[in-house]
Amino acid sequence: MKKFFKEFKTFITRGNVIDMAVGVIVGGAFTAIVTALTNNVFQPLVNWALAGAGGGLESAVTMLKPVFDEITGAVDMSKSIYIDWGAVVSAILNFLIIALILFSIVKFINKVREVSSPKYYGYSKEEYIKLRRSGKSEEEIEKLAAARDKAAAEAKAAAEAEAKKHTAEYLLEEIKNLLEKQAAEKAEK
Repeated sequence: MKKFFKEFKTFITRGNVIDMAVGVIVGGAFTAIVTALTNNVFQPLVNWALAGAGGGLESAVTMLKPVFDEITGAVDMSKSIYIDWGAVVSAILNFLIIALILFSIVKFINKVREVSSPKYYGYSKEEYIKLRRSGKSEEEIEKLAAARDKAAAEAKAAAEAEAKKHTAEYLLEEIKNLLEKQAAEKAEK
C-alpha cells in the first residue's frame, strides 16, 4: 500500500499533471463564461431574429407537442415539447467561440515555445552540449552545422549521380557519345 501511495505522489507532483489540472479548471471556468454569453446574449438575439423573420415567437421554436394552460389557454412552454432553434444556434456559436479561442491559445503557446526553445542546429541536445563544453561559440556551431548540411547535400547529390550512372538512359547516352567520338575520329583520317 505504501508503494501505491508513493507512486501516486510521484504521479501527482509531476509538472505536467499539475499543468493539466490547472488547464482543466481554467477551461471549465472559461467554458462557463462562453456558455453564459451564448445563452444570455446570443440565444435571445437569435430567437428575436427568428421571431421577427417569422412573425412571432412561435417561429423561433418548432412545437412538437403543445400543452395548453387551462386558465389562459396559452401554450405552457414549461410543459410542452418543442425544438428551440435559438438554443441550437447558441450551442453552435458556443462551440465555435471556444474552438476559435483554444486554437488561438495553442497557436500562441506554440509560438512562445518556438521562440524560447534553444537552437541546436540539427544536433541532438547532447551533441550540442558537448560542442558548447568544448569551447565552441554559438557562431562556430552554426558554421559547423552549415558545413555539415552542405557536405550532406553534396553527398546526396553524388549518390544520386552514381545511381543515375546505372540507368538505361545514362548507358545509352554513353554509347551515343562513344559512337560520335569514333565517327569523328574516322572523319579526321
